Amino acid sequence: MHDVTLILTLTTALTAALVLGFITHALRLSPIVGYLLAGVAVGPFTPGLEADHGVAEQLAEVGVILLMFGVGLHFHVRELLAVRGIAVPGALVQSAVATLLGALVGRCMGWDWPTAVIFGGATSVASTVVLVRVLSDGHDLHTRLGHVAVGWLVVEDLLTVVALVLLPTVLGAAPGSGGPAAALGLAAARIALLVALLVGVGGRVIPWVVERAAATRSRELFTLTVLVIALGIAVGSARVFGVSMALGAFLAGMIVGRGDYSLRAASEALPMRDAFAVLFFVSVGMLFDPHTLIEAPGLVAATLGIVLLAKPLAALTIALVLGYPLRIALPVAAALAQIGEFSFMLAAVARELGGMPDRAVDALVAAAIASITLNPLLYRAARLVEPALARRFAAAPDAAGAGDESPADAAHRAVVVGYGPVGQTVVQLLLDNGIEPTVIELNLETVRRLRTFDVRAVYGDASRPDILAEADVARARHLLLTAATGAAEEEIVRRARELNPGIRVVARTQFVRQVPAVRKAGAADVFADEGEVALAMTTSILGHLGATDEQIDRERARVEALFRSG
Repeated sequence: MHDVTLILTLTTALTAALVLGFITHALRLSPIVGYLLAGVAVGPFTPGLEADHGVAEQLAEVGVILLMFGVGLHFHVRELLAVRGIAVPGALVQSAVATLLGALVGRCMGWDWPTAVIFGGATSVASTVVLVRVLSDGHDLHTRLGHVAVGWLVVEDLLTVVALVLLPTVLGAAPGSGGPAAALGLAAARIALLVALLVGVGGRVIPWVVERAAATRSRELFTLTVLVIALGIAVGSARVFGVSMALGAFLAGMIVGRGDYSLRAASEALPMRDAFAVLFFVSVGMLFDPHTLIEAPGLVAATLGIVLLAKPLAALTIALVLGYPLRIALPVAAALAQIGEFSFMLAAVARELGGMPDRAVDALVAAAIASITLNPLLYRAARLVEPALARRFAAAPDAAGAGDESPADAAHRAVVVGYGPVGQTVVQLLLDNGIEPTVIELNLETVRRLRTFDVRAVYGDASRPDILAEADVARARHLLLTAATGAAEEEIVRRARELNPGIRVVARTQFVRQVPAVRKAGAADVFADEGEVALAMTTSILGHLGATDEQIDRERARVEALFRSG
């Protein structure tokens, strides 16, 4: 019976998420809104088919672990240091403002100070998923603006990681155990021991294990290896060291992310992350009681006010005070005007420990649904009104934007997939003509060798969107598929054109029959290996038979037309 409940809950939750995700996507809203609404639809407070929240919550815990592993995997200290002048003070001050306001709202509702502060902290952190999506849709992710926003959010995420670690210690401190101070000291010692063990031992063992898995050339074994590392360290951190699984997963991601396989791990080894993350959002939506909108409209309105007004105003003020121009300060403030997955993680942990009333969770879910829905609109509005505001008011010096690159630079960028004999020739021709190539290659030794010669190279599978994004396809003028990979050419072309509709793609295929499909996917020119061999042999035979250059050219044109039609 339990197995039936598990399958029924999984099927019901994912089906509802799929349907409402499609609907919200068609309305140009974040799919996260659809996932939350799916949870409301199959939750206990809504009539109709009801999923088992206990089962959904257990599955969602895997989603939390994989989400935190992904955060650690993408956390790079150097990126944070590049924008530390605004990201660190901005995130600290904005989080403090939102937490204080949220705590005051909680106190007005009659909650004790710990509960009120946790509620305030949950309103202070924006959604990584939503922020990246909004920046990508606005083509701002790889600009100075995007770097500032992402760096800001990284600091918020780190503050939330600390909160997730401390919550069980503070709220779970038993009477007579020395109080929260003693509990915090014990937790700090455990965390220090865990970090020392993972960095000292895991820093050597984990990359070695991942490299052995990659050497098998089995995608399944590589995926399984990374998942076992993420789940194993998370569970071990909780069982052995008594700290949160979220921290263990974050540290595991950081260690894997330091190696050469971080991009491949992110793109290939976490295919289940998105599915379990969907279940996480659905499980949160199942907690929402719509009656709260009627019974406590003031709480919901106050929470929305903090998220949609206080947070962006605080961010805007901080950015301007720090000397950043309005063209960066205003969009960053708008992008941060939402809450998401980390808010729910805080609320879920606090609720399990008895430190978060149901009404507070309802208010957070309602604020998340509203803010995630409105955020893309707010961001686009900020980008539209910023030029007018900049003209009306004296703009700050634009020194902060010195790192931006002009669109003209795209003319001197090309992404080359594969570095075999064809790829080597193409890369050399690009370099000789002043065009900057980025090579995507699945041979790690080749990638390392290219980097020693100052050629930008990305290790991974080019059919994965994360790998194409890392290679900066969005800002390249040309994509050159120099390796015939069998069946992946269409997918690479299609995904590249999703990231950059204007990119010109020149592709190579193995067989002539693949040419029409690759052209249909969006390639401008496609060359088939067997077709080129046939042309070369035709030219050789005709030349040996004494044909003139004109006759050879005519026959070549006829054979090429035959291949195109086929």
